[in-house]
Amino acid sequence: MLIKVYGGAVFGVEAQTIVVEVNVDKGIGYHLVGLPDNAIKESNYRIAAALQNNGYKIPGKKITINMAPADLRKEGSAYDLTLALGILTASNQIKSESIEDYMIMGELSLDGSLQPIKGALPIAIKAQEEGFKGFILPNENAREAAVVSNLKVYGVQNIEEVIDYFDKGKSLEQTVVNTREEFYNELSLPDFDFADVKGQESIKRCMEIAAAGGHNIILIGPPGAGKTMLAKRLPSILPPMTLHEALETTKIHSVVGTIKNMGLMNQRPFRNPHHTISSAALVGGGSYPQPGEISLAHNGVLFLDELPEFERRVLEVMRQPMEDREVTIARAKFTVTYPSSFMLVASMNPSPGGYFNDPDAPVTSSPNEMQRYLSKISGPLLDRIDIHIEVTPVPFEKLSEERKGESSLEIRKRVGVARDIQTKRFTVLENVHYNAQMNTKQIREFCLLDDFSKELIKNAMERLNLSARAYDRILKVARTIADLEAVESISSNHISEAIQYRSLDREGWLG
Repeated sequence: MLIKVYGGAVFGVEAQTIVVEVNVDKGIGYHLVGLPDNAIKESNYRIAAALQNNGYKIPGKKITINMAPADLRKEGSAYDLTLALGILTASNQIKSESIEDYMIMGELSLDGSLQPIKGALPIAIKAQEEGFKGFILPNENAREAAVVSNLKVYGVQNIEEVIDYFDKGKSLEQTVVNTREEFYNELSLPDFDFADVKGQESIKRCMEIAAAGGHNIILIGPPGAGKTMLAKRLPSILPPMTLHEALETTKIHSVVGTIKNMGLMNQRPFRNPHHTISSAALVGGGSYPQPGEISLAHNGVLFLDELPEFERRVLEVMRQPMEDREVTIARAKFTVTYPSSFMLVASMNPSPGGYFNDPDAPVTSSPNEMQRYLSKISGPLLDRIDIHIEVTPVPFEKLSEERKGESSLEIRKRVGVARDIQTKRFTVLENVHYNAQMNTKQIREFCLLDDFSKELIKNAMERLNLSARAYDRILKVARTIADLEAVESISSNHISEAIQYRSLDREGWLG
């Protein structure tokens, strides 16, 4: 008897329907074809034990299973439940006339219980697009899949529940998530708050500008100046995610299996990889490419602490994704594209010893040593960072103050107003939502300068020997400063402030 059961495979952040065709005939043998990987080939052992422990068995006949499309490689253990139900139905151990109406996925334990799978959300979206009646999957993934409207999602604990549903007509409890209501009700500020930061008013101003325009920023200062503390609080002043951004972000995290027992992500991601990270882990890769840290930080913040400690080769692979806001990973048979629209926040010490060229510092470094240390970061990468700012230690008088600083909520309100201005400005543009995303053509259109401002930026270009990319970055930052003041035209004050935020371009900044 031939039966078809349906599952899904994830490629990038999109899913494809996999048809599992099971044929039970006279003879003996177990043949699994359709480019399965080792995890799927081993599934017959898990299925045999799970069925036996629940009163069923793999029949002693010739079983042929094809996973179509047969030229597409399948991987992972999430097809266990799909294969098991196909075998039971094809061998007439259970009767089900409606099994082809459902997408079925799940990894089996030997006792028949189900383990969570990766990529439940993209698979659920595909199931809804293709008109499946429902999606049966492990209980831990149910809320994740239930954010998809017009699809019945059933979370189950073990294979016996699924068998009883199809064979005996017992009901399964549908998981229902009111996506919009839950998403907007649970929007909240992250745990870290700028009110905890004493002093550093100029740095807070830079962080506000960076958040308002989505600009990349690098903080340069000695140990203990507060660089990491400030960076961790940046997500608290970013505008709340929109429903569309939350769905995009959740899909990526679903692919790597970090979403469990929850619906949509409602906080912007903050990724903080260690400096020993490889290039494949940072941008994504592997024989079957998985998202890297830059994609996991999509719509959020990627924080690279102690930037010069990262391998130069690893940092250089970020250059193209930072410009295109997506990363394309090519293999011989297919190409995968992951979104990677993130804010880069980097921090670094100004020298190997950790301090500026200061004779009173605990550890001194010569200007040559400082320059050699800074040269670990390439000019093209620094060009892609809009704001460079020096962070100096907070004096004792500020640290001992009882008064709290301005809260993240107050700063976030101003950032939100500036983002609203940008949203209206870029309404007709499809992939531009804030100033940092503008290309050269859009910069020329939206960043018009008066004669005095042009002369000011011309002098800066000549004196600092700035590149064309740095020129564009200054204009973008100036546009954001003007938006924070809610003014239409960019003035010389906005340009001069934006030029100040190019510390690493200034000759003699080392002191």
